[in-house]
Amino acid sequence: MSRFWSPVVQTLTPYVPGEQPQMQRLVKLNTNESPYGPSPKALEAIRNQTNDDLRLYPDPEGAALKQAIATLHGLSPQQVFLGNGSDEVLAHVFAGLLKQSKPVHFPDITYSFYPVYCKLFGIEYKTVPLGTDFEIHTGDYNTPNGGIIFPNPNAPTGRSIARSEIEKLLANNTDSVVVIDEAYVDYGTESCIPLLRGNSCPENLLVVHTLSKSRALAGLRVGFAVGHPALIEGLERVKNSFNSYPLGRLAQAGAIAAIEDQAHLENTSAKVSNTRSKLVAQLNTLGFDTLPSTANFIFTRHPKYAGAKLYQALRERGIIVRHFKSPRIEEFLRITIGTDEQSGELVAALKEILS
Repeated sequence: MSRFWSPVVQTLTPYVPGEQPQMQRLVKLNTNESPYGPSPKALEAIRNQTNDDLRLYPDPEGAALKQAIATLHGLSPQQVFLGNGSDEVLAHVFAGLLKQSKPVHFPDITYSFYPVYCKLFGIEYKTVPLGTDFEIHTGDYNTPNGGIIFPNPNAPTGRSIARSEIEKLLANNTDSVVVIDEAYVDYGTESCIPLLRGNSCPENLLVVHTLSKSRALAGLRVGFAVGHPALIEGLERVKNSFNSYPLGRLAQAGAIAAIEDQAHLENTSAKVSNTRSKLVAQLNTLGFDTLPSTANFIFTRHPKYAGAKLYQALRERGIIVRHFKSPRIEEFLRITIGTDEQSGELVAALKEILS
C-alpha cells in the first residue's frame, strides 16, 4: 500500500477478469469469448485502415458507427453512445446516471463489476436476492431506488427474463433509470432495444451492448449504449470530461463492418446455441444440474463433486473454466460454449474425472 494513494483507492477490491493463461495446449472456456472469428468484412475493414491516416485522430463522435448502429436497430444516431467495450460504457453510466441520492439496485449474484464501480464512484447500492432457482423477479425491484441495473441474460447464471417483464419494471419505476446490460443477448434473449423506437421511447431505459461476444471482437474493445437522447447526452458529457477520443480508427472501421454483417452474426450465434443445447444434454447424462441459459455460457454443478475440485481437475487436463468462490454459487462452474470439438474434449475429461 502506497502512502500516496488517495483514500478511495485503499477501499477498492478491483474486478478480477477471467485469466488468460499461456499454456501450449489449452481448451479455453473461461472468458465467454466467441469460438468463431469475427466477420471477414470486419477484418478487411481493419486492414484497409492500416495506413498513414493513423497519424491523425479518429472521429471523436464516431458518427459513422453511430449511424450504423442506429440503422440496424431502427433508432436515431442521437440515441447511440460509444465506448471502449461495454465496461467503459458502464463506467460512464454509473458515474453519469446512477450516482443519485438513493441506492442503485442490482442482483446479489450478477456481473461483479457493478459493486466495483459503486465503490469507485462513491455510489450507495443495495443487492436484491435472486430467487431459489437463481431467477430475477422484477417485482422485487419495486422499491425506491437511485437506478436499477442487471444483465439480461444475467451473468454468471445465464438465466434471462422476457421483455414484457422489463416493460412492467419500467412502468413501476418511472423516477429512476433502468439499465439492461445485454452483453449476451444474441444467443436467445429478447432484446429491449425495440422499446426505444419511435415516439414511445421511454425516458428512463438504457440498453448496453458489446461487440466482444457475439460479434467476436473482444480484442478490439467496442461497446455502445442506446436510449433516450437525454440519457445519451448525459453520457456524452461524462465521456467528454474523461476521454474525448474513445474509439480509434481501426476499432470504428471494424465495428461498422461487423454491425453491417448481420448474416455472420446470425450464423455464428446459431452455432453456439446449437452446441449449448448438445452440451447441456451431455452434462445431464453425467448427473450435472445446469441452469437454463440463453447466453454463450452455462452455469452447472454436480451434486457429488465440489465445484473447486472439478475446476482444478479440468485445469490439470488443460481445460480452463470459471469458478467463483462466492456464497450460493461456489459449487457451480461457468463454462463458455466453445466449438463442438471443444465441448467433446470437455465431456470426455469430465467422464474421466467422475469415474
